[in-house]
Amino acid sequence: MPSEKILIIGAGGQIGVELVLALRAALGNNQVIASDLKKEVHPLLADGPYVTLDATDGAAITALIQKEKITQVYLLAAMLSATGEKMPMKAWEVNMGSLLQLLEIGVQEKLNKIYWPSSIAVFGTTTPRVETPQATIIEPTTVYGISKYAGELWCQYYQKRYKLDVRGLRYPGLISWKSAPGGGTTDYAVEIYHEALKSGHYTSFLSENTYLPMMFMDDAIRATIELMEAPAAQLSTGMAYNVGAMSFSPKEIAAAIQQHIPDFRISYAPDFRQDIANTWPQSIDDSTARKDWNWKPEFDLNRMTETMLYNLKKKG
Repeated sequence: MPSEKILIIGAGGQIGVELVLALRAALGNNQVIASDLKKEVHPLLADGPYVTLDATDGAAITALIQKEKITQVYLLAAMLSATGEKMPMKAWEVNMGSLLQLLEIGVQEKLNKIYWPSSIAVFGTTTPRVETPQATIIEPTTVYGISKYAGELWCQYYQKRYKLDVRGLRYPGLISWKSAPGGGTTDYAVEIYHEALKSGHYTSFLSENTYLPMMFMDDAIRATIELMEAPAAQLSTGMAYNVGAMSFSPKEIAAAIQQHIPDFRISYAPDFRQDIANTWPQSIDDSTARKDWNWKPEFDLNRMTETMLYNLKKKG
């Protein structure tokens, strides 16, 4: 992969920051261009090239690809589930418009690979909720989920019709100490660690026994890079891959925190995000990813909790 020149669109988000750092560590700082709508550079991205870029500005993206001889693009810019429900038309425009435009650019500029993330939000109330299979009934109920499922189908279409190499993962809830969450339904599992250290109390916007698939960010970044490095011949689906790591409830994450902070307390005040969570899987069957490119998570709830609290405390 040393000859690849990578552009990451939406690099200032929760996934983007850590993905840029990991790819720069592997390829060299100048081989990975970070871009985001924000003019100010995220402090963690200051060691390499950064460009202010609108994910919906096709002309600017094309010009940058040509100028920098970009060979791979990771499109991470999106409006997430909770934010998207407040502005559904805007969410559709951003999420779908940016993807369709990039797929066209990918064909025209002959990009080697495109990465576009999907989400467990593609699943809905008719989907089996325990050990949700790779191929199953998919009837999303949020604009975020609808855009992600439609996007998966478009990616598959461009693979089959134009031989464009597009890959993606259906991320579960992602938990990180390095960057802030971006307006998703699983954000409570990041906020709870911050509040445990700050005030010793957290009010969860999901009920105590709401189980959702979750993943520590280190695993998510590794899964992303491993998928992108896998030989195309090994990949058996043109849709995004299910990836799993752990599944827990607010009550269980609170108990894990209490192992380190005995006085920590949690209360519950479910809001509109509870309705979204109720349509999502409780656990994920990722056997296709394990078979195709040897996916295997490294973090469980206890190891993640220990790592989160240690690093947030150190970070101050």
